[in-house]
Amino acid sequence: MLGALDYATKDLVTVTNLTYITAETVCQLLTMLAAQSPGMPITLVLDNARYQRCHLVQDLAASLGIELLFLPSYSPNLNLIERLWKLVKAECLNGKYYETFPDFQAGIEDCLRKIPTKHRDAVASLITRNFQLFDKQTFLQV
Repeated sequence: MLGALDYATKDLVTVTNLTYITAETVCQLLTMLAAQSPGMPITLVLDNARYQRCHLVQDLAASLGIELLFLPSYSPNLNLIERLWKLVKAECLNGKYYETFPDFQAGIEDCLRKIPTKHRDAVASLITRNFQLFDKQTFLQV
């Protein structure tokens, strides 16, 4: 599953498949995002997965007018979607057993459907700008 979360509205857009996330999957997500917000500026924050940095993805993003903002390597705490995946994992996996893979899929899809309702407050508390900012005077000179 690949997802994009709107920071302001907390709307979630997902692309699901049964294999691996690839550049084509990212292109599907980009196309969906552009279709949902025609003419609006979109900045998509991404980690450094190779399939997100390839020419196919970057060329499509440029043609759709989507800015790709890549986070520094090894910085999952800066990637807000990781907070959402942590919530989904806690809701769907901790202490739960699914008889079949389709049951497991349905559990995750049900959790994601409830993001705007049942999980709204949890998502609002997770998806914040709680980052410490430093001014130049706070750094030690070495």
